[in-house]
Amino acid sequence: MTRRRNFNPHSYYHVIMRGNNREAIFKSHEDMVELMRALLHVYDRYPFTVLAYCFMSNHYHILIKPTKDQLSKIMALINRRYSDSYSKRYNHVGRIYQKRYFAKEVRSRKGLLVVSSYIHRNPIDTKKPMVDRLETYPYSSYPFYFHEIKESPRFLDRNLLKDLLPPPMEKTNQAYCQYCLESRELVEEDIK
Repeated sequence: MTRRRNFNPHSYYHVIMRGNNREAIFKSHEDMVELMRALLHVYDRYPFTVLAYCFMSNHYHILIKPTKDQLSKIMALINRRYSDSYSKRYNHVGRIYQKRYFAKEVRSRKGLLVVSSYIHRNPIDTKKPMVDRLETYPYSSYPFYFHEIKESPRFLDRNLLKDLLPPPMEKTNQAYCQYCLESRELVEEDIK
């Protein structure tokens, strides 16, 4: 039996998708590129806004707000497109995802800052950091905040988070990047 989720079309959601048995489902640069292609393909048909994303080897995070379509529809299409591609590339049979995606509504301005920072910090908050500097991790939206002249994916909104920074912080993407480096707060995934 499918469980219906409540959907607030005016909210952002922290979405996490894990590989089955927590195994790697993004094994190469091409896999990461393919997931980005899936996001862009679905965005062109069913627009959404993303404030932060990070693709890791066995899971990914996105902070997403659908424009008009249900989040479940968007996620189903993204995950189907990627899993079909994965199955073809690796001659894989069976499911690649652990279970249905995790989605938690983010209801406050501070919540958006905390969750986006958590997402962006993933590559350095692992047992063995994947990079020394967040701006060098290529499978995250953080470099697009750090290097504002860099052309970002069409779905990425780089304007909202800086405006949510508390005083006396400047309302700039550089200040937002500093916030990410200095803040380490728990989100629901940590508690579980």
